[in-house]
Amino acid sequence: MNDAHERFTGLYDQYYRRVLRYALQHADPGSAEDVASETFLIAWRRRAEVPQPSLPWLLVVARNLLLQEFGLASRQRRIADRIRAFTTDDDLKAWDAGEHVVTRAAALEALATLSDSDVEALTLVTWHDLSVADAAAVVGCTPHAFTVRLHRARKRLTNALRFIDNPSEGRVPASHPGTAHSVIKEQT
Repeated sequence: MNDAHERFTGLYDQYYRRVLRYALQHADPGSAEDVASETFLIAWRRRAEVPQPSLPWLLVVARNLLLQEFGLASRQRRIADRIRAFTTDDDLKAWDAGEHVVTRAAALEALATLSDSDVEALTLVTWHDLSVADAAAVVGCTPHAFTVRLHRARKRLTNALRFIDNPSEGRVPASHPGTAHSVIKEQT
């Protein structure tokens, strides 16, 4: 083993418990262990910079890590509190995972009835969050042409969703053979 490894091993053996004890004063056991481990990871990466005596430097690193963790936890608590403040009991009762699965399944079923170019137009702007100009560049057309394509795709998707929600209307999804004209005529 070289001198740097031996020095770090000695540093770890001598101070790990003290750094852990310091972290335990400020955090729960799991977080304290993470902070102590991260402290020595930083010490390893910066081993040439660790001064003598080393303990004060190690405790400063641990303190900074604890402050970062506390800041993150505090931000997460504030966000959770904000969400709770805007969430009513009715919202919690209304949140039914089964409904969302059914809605997702209907959306996927409706998308499956569309042509590949319709699906691409819809997903470029919704799932990939591209602007119309960027999406047009992807598919190789002008922004105006893409806007028309997107508008038509949205209408076909709406029609497909209506068909899935209420099949008794007699509308047929646009991707079925020989029905594209009738669907387009219904929409105009």
